[in-house]
Amino acid sequence: MIRNIARTLLLFAVAIPAVSCQASDAPLPAFAADPGLAKVSSQETAVFAGGCFWGTQAVFERVKGVTATTAGYSGGTAATAHYSDVTTETTGHAESVKVVYDPSKISYAQLLRIFFSVAHDPTQLNRQGNDVGTSYRSAIFYANDEQKKLATDYIAQLDSDHVFKHKIVTQVVPLKGFYAAEDYHQDYAIKNPNNPYIFVCDRPKIAELKKQFPDLFQKYKGE
Repeated sequence: MIRNIARTLLLFAVAIPAVSCQASDAPLPAFAADPGLAKVSSQETAVFAGGCFWGTQAVFERVKGVTATTAGYSGGTAATAHYSDVTTETTGHAESVKVVYDPSKISYAQLLRIFFSVAHDPTQLNRQGNDVGTSYRSAIFYANDEQKKLATDYIAQLDSDHVFKHKIVTQVVPLKGFYAAEDYHQDYAIKNPNNPYIFVCDRPKIAELKKQFPDLFQKYKGE
């Protein structure tokens, strides 16, 4: 909890915030090679890292076709998948979100577009806004070869089209493990909507999701 307080103090100490936590104020180009929706309903999993997992989860849990989200850690080992360890920036973990979705309602390519458009800024290396360190890096942890190809091809498309002023630094690496974060991190933005950090960094992402992707936006349960 100490670091949560430090985050809030840091926001107010440096012109709230000094560096943006979001990539674009308009939806990025659609993926040219999007295979489209599956014909059969099922449950598939995607894992994304885009800075503090509070905001990443807040975005994806409001996407139609997403059935569940979990904030957690990927990139390191089970033994170090604890907030107190991850914050030392020595574990190899990135704050991540596991997204369970129905590919007959939303494609992996559409999830990628949302990830790069509103969930974070993929051109910031080992940071998002005022959160600095490898645990805040941009990463896609792919579960299979199809996810790997879709992710790398979309990044190549965005870089080739010079969509961003700077090159995308998102890692595309195999998913070797996902470890759920502590209970108090789950649905943090929902439970703490007026927290200064959530108010400044994450509520704008939710607003952009609704503005940029109205057909894919859904209110979170209870909203």
